[in-house]
Amino acid sequence: MDRTQRLFAVMDALRRHRHPVTAAQLAEEQGVSVRTLYRDVQTLIGLGAPIDGEAGVGYVLRAGFFLPPLMFTAEELEALVLGARWVGGQADEGLAGAARNALAKIATASPDDLRGRIDDLGLWPVVLRGGAAPVPVLGLVRQAMRQERALALRYADEGGRTSERDIWPVQIAYYEGKQIVAAWCCLRAAFRHFRTDRIAGLALTDRPYGRPRRTLGKEWYVAWERERRLRHGDEA
Repeated sequence: MDRTQRLFAVMDALRRHRHPVTAAQLAEEQGVSVRTLYRDVQTLIGLGAPIDGEAGVGYVLRAGFFLPPLMFTAEELEALVLGARWVGGQADEGLAGAARNALAKIATASPDDLRGRIDDLGLWPVVLRGGAAPVPVLGLVRQAMRQERALALRYADEGGRTSERDIWPVQIAYYEGKQIVAAWCCLRAAFRHFRTDRIAGLALTDRPYGRPRRTLGKEWYVAWERERRLRHGDEA
């Protein structure tokens, strides 16, 4: 790896770490000495990269910094295109449109026009059920998660009986042909999973989540993992 590639690799590593990372850890990831890592970071700072560092704490890249995708490897580009094409075929119209726009930005943001490579990459996701019908509530669920505001939900059970409750969405699972919203149910005081095809009504409220979504997400995962172990009979 030449020095230019190494500098980009250091930037990529800093992007992956949301919290300060030590020079020793970065050097180990890059396969270089700590002294070399120090020099690389100073070079990047000199070039304008907003890297904050403190002795004994580590380095962190300030939020909002972006470099054009000049250094995508072939596999990185293939992964981005395949993922974006899969999202573009799903029922979430907002995300589908955003995926198409993201591909266009990736293609045109580089001096080397990538549009030809993206158009002829040879990788296409297979959608087994044909075109997915739009599910408008997905955009509202994503908005609720971003803003951490409760949703007023009217939900139908298997027999068609409806009930009303507030929920705090924490995750959306995108299956082939269906979507599941994992949320804290204020009515049941527990995590529940709601099929989007059974949502009879949904409205965004001004009521905030009772706990941060990140905390709820961790709690949900613990509860989901416990249920999974019980279903498979491997509870310790």
